[in-house]
Amino acid sequence: MKSTAVSIIVASIMISGAIILSKSISNQGQATNSVNTEVVNLDNVTIVDGKQIVNIEVKGGYSPKKSIAKAGIPTVLRFNTRGTFDCSAFVRIPSLNVLQSLPQFGATDIKIDDPKQGTLQGMCGMGMYYFAVDFQ
Repeated sequence: MKSTAVSIIVASIMISGAIILSKSISNQGQATNSVNTEVVNLDNVTIVDGKQIVNIEVKGGYSPKKSIAKAGIPTVLRFNTRGTFDCSAFVRIPSLNVLQSLPQFGATDIKIDDPKQGTLQGMCGMGMYYFAVDFQ
């Protein structure tokens, strides 16, 4: 009886450890804000030829929901669509007066010449899906 209980406890610990390890591996390249558990992607921003490119995947919303970029560098928000048929295929960025329809497949660039420090917020055409770029 004791050996059965010990075996169950050991198996439970091993399974729990495997689950925790798999979650930490799948979150590599992402940071989690412990206050609201919002996932921030750190791998979707690159600088090429003095221009900052923020890649945002579009399909059933925007991914990542929050990106971190550098203020003061000419920036391109690149929206990558792959079979987008919902309201996320229409992007609104009120502070830039942007209303942009996205194709179902492909990449659409929105240029920001001199982004200021602060958070740029955008949303889909219906206001259901949001994204943000935090310029630091």
